[in-house]
Amino acid sequence: MVWKKAPKAITNPDWTDYRAITGPTCLYDPEPENVLDNIAARILSDFQQLPVNPGTLQAQPFPHTLKGGPTNFYTTAGEQTFNITILGQTVHLTATPANHTYTFGDGTALGPTPATGYSIPETEWLSNETRTSHTYTETGNYQATVTTSFTGTYSVNNGPPLPINGTLNITTPAKTIHVWKTEKALVADTCQENPNSWGCPGTKTR
Repeated sequence: MVWKKAPKAITNPDWTDYRAITGPTCLYDPEPENVLDNIAARILSDFQQLPVNPGTLQAQPFPHTLKGGPTNFYTTAGEQTFNITILGQTVHLTATPANHTYTFGDGTALGPTPATGYSIPETEWLSNETRTSHTYTETGNYQATVTTSFTGTYSVNNGPPLPINGTLNITTPAKTIHVWKTEKALVADTCQENPNSWGCPGTKTR
């Protein structure tokens, strides 16, 4: 910045009365705007409007599971970054999943919990109960969702990352879980030997 000066004899000089000392000139308000403070004041609102992907809710088994058996739920939510412009400044934001609330559709829920859950082999679906598993006690169709709470940080013009005081909570679209029950019976023939035997495809249960 290079200051300009005007003769003392001129009262309330106009711009044309000033002379540049050298080089480019710049004028600013006697109380310049604190852009960083203004960004900090609105950053939570901007953060909560970001198009953050909530991930998906996964279930094993799916779409059908068994009454009385564990159903393994997990989420695919992950960390995401965004570059936006606020008040003419380049702002880099990071949204990080912190907690999850699983709602199973039968009136029960799990969370908030930091556990994202994980996929397990099909051979373990009915025997392995994970931290995010749920057991349905009644047959029926249930709408399950997961709500993820994202925390955030932001940096202005490649400055140091600063925490955002607040969270962004996003719920996934509902996933329909069909809960069935099992029945057991002794049969004399296999389905190959007797396609009409109890329990074979296309036959009615007793």
